[in-house]
Amino acid sequence: MFKFHQVKHIFDTLDKMRCLRKRSTVSFLGVLVIFLLFMNLYIEDSYVMEGDKQLVRETSTHQLNPERYVHTFKDLSNFSGAINVTYRFLAVMPLQRKRFLTIGLSSVRRKKGNYLLETIKSIFEQTSYEELKEISVVVHLADFNSSWREVMLQDITQKFAHHIIAGRLMVIHAPEEYYPILSGLKRNYNDPEDRVRFRSKQNVDYAFLLNFCANISDYYVMLEDDVRCSKNFFTAIKKVITSLVGTYWVTLEFSKLGYIGKLYHSHDLPRLAHFLLMFYQEMPCDWLLTHFRGLLAQKNVIRFKPSLFQHMGYYSSYKGTENKLKDDDFEEEPFDIPDNPPASLYTNMSVFENYDASKAYSSVDEYFWGKSPSTGDVFVIIFENPIVIKRIKVNTGTEDRQNDILHHGALDVGGDIRYFKQNRQCVTYIRLGEFKNGNFEVSDVNQKIPFDIHCMRIYVTKTQKEWLIIRSISIWTS
Repeated sequence: MFKFHQVKHIFDTLDKMRCLRKRSTVSFLGVLVIFLLFMNLYIEDSYVMEGDKQLVRETSTHQLNPERYVHTFKDLSNFSGAINVTYRFLAVMPLQRKRFLTIGLSSVRRKKGNYLLETIKSIFEQTSYEELKEISVVVHLADFNSSWREVMLQDITQKFAHHIIAGRLMVIHAPEEYYPILSGLKRNYNDPEDRVRFRSKQNVDYAFLLNFCANISDYYVMLEDDVRCSKNFFTAIKKVITSLVGTYWVTLEFSKLGYIGKLYHSHDLPRLAHFLLMFYQEMPCDWLLTHFRGLLAQKNVIRFKPSLFQHMGYYSSYKGTENKLKDDDFEEEPFDIPDNPPASLYTNMSVFENYDASKAYSSVDEYFWGKSPSTGDVFVIIFENPIVIKRIKVNTGTEDRQNDILHHGALDVGGDIRYFKQNRQCVTYIRLGEFKNGNFEVSDVNQKIPFDIHCMRIYVTKTQKEWLIIRSISIWTS
């Protein structure tokens, strides 16, 4: 049986959603699922495992265990429907078609400084005409002060009218009446009351933004409202996504700071929005996002370097305090990002732990690590489709393991592919050159090789006692 205070806690929690009932109520299903979640947390041991009761308690102490609760979260919080909010469309033109990427920003009034217009300007200036056809930018003016919103809307529509007319820029607002209680919240981590209110509202701001953006594009990237973008960041993101085809991921990170440059599949946005609403008062959004990623079984951070977005604000949106954080991995004009077309990878070298072959081919900060290779060992890349290659670059070793390079090796390409049972293999190869000091680079491959390339392999020409790190394999296609 429930204890009285447990029943009271459940209904107190549901009561905190009462602001959602004024003009449009939360769907009955949403309330029911939240109620069932708390039922699962508080019911007697004879009905559920004691460990499941720790979910909210561990969340509030930043100790959520993703492996233990992944099934609970998927079963009880697999929200696929939209949150019931009636948005105010401040500047919105109907989209003619679904885009590839939505860029979302939430902005509130600052006591010092205002960087929103510069952020929007940077997004469009660093995007080519062809790239603009594939993006949508959604700005959530989330402050409750209507005068500030009117001023900001006027500035945005004056400076970016052509982008609004083209459907590339949308400005929205979620009315205050749809927000949950923002006073008397739990003061986790000894945060002062106004700090708790600020970060809790921010979680809801983001939740409503995510909810709105769920069906606009295939992918979604979150920025803050004080960010500078690198040149052609869209193409860089698209190349990374392409290189990870067939790989499971929940979040890709293109900046190491806060809630900047975090990329999601759009089909995950409704669940992420509900997740932020469910735990809005527990902790800051970037901590919640870490738990969200883990609960959906992505154990490790997948972060791209160089960073594509830089924090440029000097004053924080919270109380106008100084915030000088910078991402030292950011590059204004990043290096020529490789294409790395979809491929399967294979090696007969002994792999150390989980440093598998695919990590050398990824655009993110990972690498392959194998134990001492022997003469004749290979690292093979088999492309899904034959390709024309312009340039190849392979780097081995790392700064802290400079001896774990390929001391003696060569790089070959093959075009004659055969099927052996369920596997594809190239039966003949042409040598492009030898590794020098652990590195290999060649240009104008398409002028040297008279056929489309199906396979590429790294071939060990002499046994070495040192282990081998293949830090990156970069391929540029014609």
